[in-house]
Amino acid sequence: MSLYLIIILLIVVLDFIWTQYLAYRNRKRMSPEIPSQLEGIYDKEDYAKQQEYQKANSRFGLYSSLFSFVVLVTVLALGLFGWLDDFLRQYIQNEILLTLSFFGIIYVINEIISLPFEYYGTFVIEEKFGFNKATKKTFWLDQLKGLLIAVIIGGILLALITWLYNTLGEYAWLWAWGVVTAFSLFMTLFYSNVIVPLFNKQTPLEEGELRSAIEEFAGKAGFALNNIYVMDASKRSTKANAYFTGFGAKKRIVLFDTLINDLDTEEIVAVLAHEIGHYKKKHTLQSMFISIIYTGIILFLLSLMLGNRDIAEALGGSIPSFHLGLIAFSVLFTPISLVIGIFTSIFSRKNEYQADAYAASFGLGDALISGLKKLSVKSLSNLNPDPLYVFFYYSHPTLLQRMEALNKNK
Repeated sequence: MSLYLIIILLIVVLDFIWTQYLAYRNRKRMSPEIPSQLEGIYDKEDYAKQQEYQKANSRFGLYSSLFSFVVLVTVLALGLFGWLDDFLRQYIQNEILLTLSFFGIIYVINEIISLPFEYYGTFVIEEKFGFNKATKKTFWLDQLKGLLIAVIIGGILLALITWLYNTLGEYAWLWAWGVVTAFSLFMTLFYSNVIVPLFNKQTPLEEGELRSAIEEFAGKAGFALNNIYVMDASKRSTKANAYFTGFGAKKRIVLFDTLINDLDTEEIVAVLAHEIGHYKKKHTLQSMFISIIYTGIILFLLSLMLGNRDIAEALGGSIPSFHLGLIAFSVLFTPISLVIGIFTSIFSRKNEYQADAYAASFGLGDALISGLKKLSVKSLSNLNPDPLYVFFYYSHPTLLQRMEALNKNK
């Protein structure tokens, strides 16, 4: 067993232990008695249902994570990644086709393994608690569409990056960085126009009280807005949301139809004011810039591993390759990713507070609090999570933290 393999296995084991420790801490916060700080948000019946929902998801997460952990450790310990590489090399000489075949087989196997868990989560847990609205036909069509998108878009992107690393030498990562950045910018501008329609119907928000209220607020905020759409999210779930996407003439606000059903007009305007606050405070641009820098660092570090024979042998292979280097790097980068994730979460939570404050500056603080309460209770959100779990994983402050900050802003 090589030193690299020992390090890789150690990282996988420690990462699993750490994530399960945080999940355990979160489970310890569960209680049949409603905490005093949640009185007036959850009633006893809704709180009991939320605790049951959290327990079901926590147990399910533990079992699915444990299964994935055992599979990954087995594959690494037996050198099955290297075995697959050696097997494919008997039939494929072209490095690009080799990489596509290697990851294609892994992707299909992973989908086969994860499908039963996804099916159970949708049609057992979400169904039991009244969230799931998807039919089995919709579920399987979603899987097929996701597979096609991964094969077409993912395959083209992977083939191009593989070619760059195999032909352009030590500066290939710079070209790969440019390709990934261009793709990310394209998806930011056109995701809602190109990808979303494959899964959901988006229709312009009809004239009426809600559209007038949104346009009136946009005018007050100096926010040019013509594209307001409603998405038929209720075909899959009762959970509500809204999102903002794009830049300039391509910016678009999308409301889930469930959001319109669950909140009143002022509460919806307050939620959208929060989203517009992100745009006004330049959070979207900041996040994109950070993402671009982060991607560049990852691609540079990846380039340092691709020609390493020891890493290929640690995975059971005999020849250094792009795909074996990428597999090893995805594991070895985990500790760094964890640290970067902490700062990313802190930055994201700060931005959420600022976006809330922006909405409150227009006198919408109470409406935002009311809307957030409704959405949290409707989705059976955990409003009393473990602080350490929040510190590592939450991109948003908890509802209680947001309420406290909004009340101070008032």
